[in-house]
Amino acid sequence: MATARPLPPPAPELDAPALATALQAAVRQARAPVAVITGAGVSTGSGIPDYRDHRGAWKRPAPMQLAEFTGSEHGRRRYWARSLVGWRTVATARPNRAHHALAALEARGLVGPLITQNVDGLHQAAGSTQVIDLHGRLDRVACLDCQRIIPRDQHQASLEAANPGWAEAATQVTDAPDGDADLADVDYTRFVVPPCMACGGLLKPEVVFFGETVPRPRVDTAFTALAGAGALLVVGSSLMVWSGYRFVRAAAAAGQPVYLLGLGVSRGDAEATGRLTMDCGDGLEALLEALEAPEAPA
Repeated sequence: MATARPLPPPAPELDAPALATALQAAVRQARAPVAVITGAGVSTGSGIPDYRDHRGAWKRPAPMQLAEFTGSEHGRRRYWARSLVGWRTVATARPNRAHHALAALEARGLVGPLITQNVDGLHQAAGSTQVIDLHGRLDRVACLDCQRIIPRDQHQASLEAANPGWAEAATQVTDAPDGDADLADVDYTRFVVPPCMACGGLLKPEVVFFGETVPRPRVDTAFTALAGAGALLVVGSSLMVWSGYRFVRAAAAAGQPVYLLGLGVSRGDAEATGRLTMDCGDGLEALLEALEAPEAPA
């Protein structure tokens, strides 16, 4: 068993009014809104499970790795068979209070660019307009050979047509993150994965798998957005993976204040100026209320 990564002591605890005051001060000083990074804790309120518990440990077996998906036909069958069932969780999910609060904070001018590690598109559905989908979008499917992009709903229809009755026959289903589902005692050998209709190539969800590198242009866009921000607010992420944590490191190195909001441990506590330990929806709504209070600074 791998040894858990040692975590720094928690950052100084703030309440919502103190966080509101700190963020407003950062915006005034930099004359720029706050950048936000969001993680799975934001979307759990929409019924989409997360990968880790509040201690940062895996809740279930490690997810699909890129090497297994591209190098193993059995791995691809297992992924798409589980995804055929699990996609309905993401497809029917709706923005929750956390998503709507972040959109409201953007409308107020406090929040600017939003870098999300989630792949569900719920920030855009809630009205946020400056979203950078760091890990891609699950509602799109890409051909690794011809680079054609199709809607996930179109691929879902192909999967269901090629495997009639599969979703209905699946039993002992446990929803897992990113549109996956844990299926017990299932034989994947007869599952059919339709190829790309344009070139016959290999289809993959347009998301960054574990073991895969985030496209450099997307990373550069996120760093540029962060560089122009007054502060960085991390919401609902343990920051256990480097793809998100690197932005916290960069902000702290540049002298930008870093604040954390959410439950559980965070790898970013060493860099954080302060944290608000609350459920994401509760915390963001409390932040909005503090900003709207008459005694809040203008």
